[in-house]
Amino acid sequence: MRAALIDGKAIAADMRARVLQEAEELAAAGWKPKLVSVSVGDTAAAELYVRNQQKSAQSAGVQFEARSYPSETSLEQLTGILQGLNADPRVNGIIIQRPLPDHIPVKVLQKAVHPLKDVEGMHPASIGNIVYNDLALGPCTAVAAVEILKTLPLPMQGLNVTVIGHSEIVGKPIAFLLMGLGATVTVCHHMTRSVAMHSRAADAVFVAVGKPGLVTGDMLKPGAALIDIGINRIETPDGPKTVGDADFDSCAEVAGWITPVPGGVGPVTVATLMKNAVLATRMQMEHYRASYAETEV
Repeated sequence: MRAALIDGKAIAADMRARVLQEAEELAAAGWKPKLVSVSVGDTAAAELYVRNQQKSAQSAGVQFEARSYPSETSLEQLTGILQGLNADPRVNGIIIQRPLPDHIPVKVLQKAVHPLKDVEGMHPASIGNIVYNDLALGPCTAVAAVEILKTLPLPMQGLNVTVIGHSEIVGKPIAFLLMGLGATVTVCHHMTRSVAMHSRAADAVFVAVGKPGLVTGDMLKPGAALIDIGINRIETPDGPKTVGDADFDSCAEVAGWITPVPGGVGPVTVATLMKNAVLATRMQMEHYRASYAETEV
């Protein structure tokens, strides 16, 4: 039997419905969630992401403002812009679109976003909290991938999981999130001697490397879940095509569940961004109320 296809769009729709309800409650309290997207330079590469985020925000009851700045904007100017957004109580979340011009180091900008407004979960404080199993605003792609696994009928405690890829914002956070849920996790990277040896022993495999066709069916345990986070554009006889890091056809013959690319992790990632926007808004509302209460004492 071929693997069951995991419908990321359906999972994302359920998440947005819950987010909409929370957003309406916050708006009734005078705190309508608002996101500001910041793009710098040639924004063509990020336009699709911005449009998807804006569309998702509208369906989730979240205000969305897209701002674009010329490529010659300096790091100092951008830092000042972010500081202004941090101080603006009407702005609840900040998104830094990538790619950025070469003279703008993305990590510096991520650190400039206040942790309470870090809806992408990229600030070092947001990443560090995961180590302590304190998930507030987690990195969206990692959180989305784990949320997908949680929808499957697999007991998380004691589950053997292999994560292929150890990036700071996807692979490593996934490993810590899964360990926090009780899974036993192996992380593979470019120096791992035999990735297949680890992946064949796993009940669930996550892959986020950026290499199309990296994972094949003979690398999987029959019935395992495969969460493919990769997004790659390849040329085919029929024209350009978007694929993941797994060879879908061979993996689908072995796996029990598999995410398609596109339509798998991607939609859930955007829905997680909206969930973070609502959570950030609630955290800021509580922060301001607590600060006001202290001044009244």
